[in-house]
Amino acid sequence: MTIEFLPLTEPKQEHADAFTRWENNAELIPLTRPHHTKEDLEKRHSVTLEDLRERLKNHFYYLINVDGELVGEMNYMVDPPHLLKREEGTAWIGITIGESTGRGRGVGAKAIQFLEKEIQNHGLSRIELGVFEFNTRAHLLYSRLGYKEIGRLKEFTYWDGKKWSDIRMEKRF
Repeated sequence: MTIEFLPLTEPKQEHADAFTRWENNAELIPLTRPHHTKEDLEKRHSVTLEDLRERLKNHFYYLINVDGELVGEMNYMVDPPHLLKREEGTAWIGITIGESTGRGRGVGAKAIQFLEKEIQNHGLSRIELGVFEFNTRAHLLYSRLGYKEIGRLKEFTYWDGKKWSDIRMEKRF
């Protein structure tokens, strides 16, 4: 298996199409963004080239390819306002393995390790992330990679008929 991580600097229509597919995948929606109600959870949207260009103004994006196929994306922001601990020099990370062919093969762990190196090369010494409490696979992965829980935001997102906490985790270099 060949894994490549490519910086996204000039989005193309194929990228917008992939992001739209992933961000509207019913299996992934509960895992990738918070929802306050069942109606929020059921909303769908399209990602345009302009949307991606706008995101690049405050995110560093990387495309994840496995054996030449685009299977996901990862990104980070620097010092966003939604950090639990507002420490200057903090990266907030996100990762989506959008295609099922990229899941369960260690791609996510390798992607996060790559992203950590990029963040360190950027001169940052801390990462914070949020993982919904029902996403036990991701929580376990982050724990194995050295992330420590620093707090919980109660009743943060709606899924499966109830509200769940957002577990905030950090890693320092």
